[in-house]
Amino acid sequence: MILRRRDSDGDRAARPRIGVTVSARSAWRIFPLIRLQVALAGGRALRWITEAEVDLAAVDGVVIGGGDDIAPMLYGGELRAGVTLDPARDRMEARVIEAARGQGLPVLGICRGAQMLNVVLGGTLHQDAFAVYDASRRYRTILPRRRVEVLPQTRLADLAGTQPMRVNALHSQAVDQLGQGLRLSARDEGGMPQALESLADPFAIGVQWHPEHLVYAHRQRRLFRALVSAAGARFQGDCQTEAVDRMPPVDASETFFARD
Repeated sequence: MILRRRDSDGDRAARPRIGVTVSARSAWRIFPLIRLQVALAGGRALRWITEAEVDLAAVDGVVIGGGDDIAPMLYGGELRAGVTLDPARDRMEARVIEAARGQGLPVLGICRGAQMLNVVLGGTLHQDAFAVYDASRRYRTILPRRRVEVLPQTRLADLAGTQPMRVNALHSQAVDQLGQGLRLSARDEGGMPQALESLADPFAIGVQWHPEHLVYAHRQRRLFRALVSAAGARFQGDCQTEAVDRMPPVDASETFFARD
């Protein structure tokens, strides 16, 4: 891990720094989208492609981005033919999540990132989720085609409301057994898990879809606002979940399919 220039306390308090892990192959197109979402939420994103770039002391929160399937050996699964893996990224992100949790940094997991959060906390995955949830339609698009049901009495419901959301979908794996301290917060129409969240500090939420592509959608931007709010609270030594809970409630006019 390298040492980056430290920002002043005033800069960090005003614009929390968010470390973002991305794939070497897709960083050029994915990181600018996440950087935009973090900026709109009031933060500043730092890109991490390799473990040598990671500096947790320089950030106040973490985004674990999407990408290849997670190696099944990490959660007791079996390697299947034809699956693209990235062992170096697996190691990097597992270490980032472990260290972030240990240091009280909030985490937002996106697609693979949500799955990695679950695995690091002791959970497992369905390697072929659509073989298990045969009522769930398989999508591979950045367009908002999949309908997701937000579970009531969850932090995601507080952030985004309980009206169904239309989201995009690129994944083939999904959460099986939940990791320690996590609960489900959304499913699709076929019952497949689509989001999970931590029950207490440090704040953590993971979604199976790619909210970075849905920059026009109010409720998707609130995921990044929640992360930045939690990061700012952590920097100030305040309760992260309480800071997220103090966010203004979602406007009912923002929960219709055309704008979600």
